[in-house]
Parts: sequence; structure tokens; C-alpha cells
Amino acid sequence: MIARLKGLLDSTAADACVVDVNGVGYLVSASAKTLGAMGGIGSAVVLHIETQVREDAIQLFGFLGEAERDSFRLLTTVQGVGGRVALAILSVLGPDELAHAIAAADTASIARANGVGPKLAARIANELKGKFGAVALGTSAPLPVGSAHGVVADALAALAGLGFRPMDASRAVAEAQAELGEGAAVGELIRVALRKSAR
Repeated sequence: MIARLKGLLDSTAADACVVDVNGVGYLVSASAKTLGAMGGIGSAVVLHIETQVREDAIQLFGFLGEAERDSFRLLTTVQGVGGRVALAILSVLGPDELAHAIAAADTASIARANGVGPKLAARIANELKGKFGAVALGTSAPLPVGSAHGVVADALAALAGLGFRPMDASRAVAEAQAELGEGAAVGELIRVALRKSAR
């Protein structure tokens, strides 16, 4: 299996690119975010690769970072989410945004992707809840994934009542929890979350 490609960007399309590795061109499907960050034709690129083998085809999916590749792998474990749908989701939500959306059950954000309806978005949020804690999320704050009960749930509900979008509330509470630690009281969590969100 191909795990990584290092070469020159030969050409790009709406949802794929060709990477020239020592004269061999590899067709790699990628998200819009990855394609947009690759640079111009002739640029040196290094892509993390997920290889999918089917009876009629071998398809390569490419990612600039491991977090996006790991998010792709998790998405494709959900029934009804193939490689193309997973890339469509990652085209509108980066790995940290996706993790926040799942932690906050923000199905509307997930459903913004082409080919993802409300039912599939809800299935993704339900099946992957708690699983994104294992995904490396780069510099993003720790998420309240898998602990959205008790104090965290109360803080999220309070921020939602103040008009916060679920993803913004989740991010603010996650940052507050990272600063205060696990044993913080709900009032303290809300106060710090509001301060974080006002920056």
C-alpha cells in the first residue's frame, strides 16, 4: 500500500491532482482545503496517502497533514460515507472544526458538505462522538469530547442560551476546561469560556 508520496505537483482538478514522482504520475483525490494549500504547478509536495482497493479500482486519497488523514479514516468507518463524501466534508470543515462539530452535535455544519443530508450528518455525529479525542488536532485546544456531561454539558447549554453557535460554544468551553482543569465548577467554566470567546 502507498502511505506517502513526495514529488512535484503536475496538475490539479476540482477534486484531485496528479503528483509526479520520478516521472510516474499518481492521480490523488483530495479535499478542496488540501488542493488550495498545495501551491502552484511544479511545486514540491508531500502527501500522506490513504489507499482504497476495490474490485474495479485502486484509489489514492491525499492529505497534507496526518490530522486530516486520520479524520478521513474515521469518517469512512460510518455507513454511507465513502471516500468522496469524506473529502466533501473535509472540504468545508478542517479536522479541528469537524471534531468540534461532532463534540457539539452540530449536524448543520456537517450537512453543509455536498452529498450530506441531515440524516447522514446525524449518523456521523452519533457514531463518531467520543472518537475524535484520539485524533491529533495540531495546535487546537483539547476538546470536551466524551465528557459532554455534567459540568461541561451545563456550560455548553448556558452558552447556547446566550446565542452561541454549538461549534463556538464547544471551542470556548474546551479552552476554558484546558485552562481550569477537570474539576472546575460550572460557573467558573462559563466565566472563562466567555472571556476566551471575547478575545
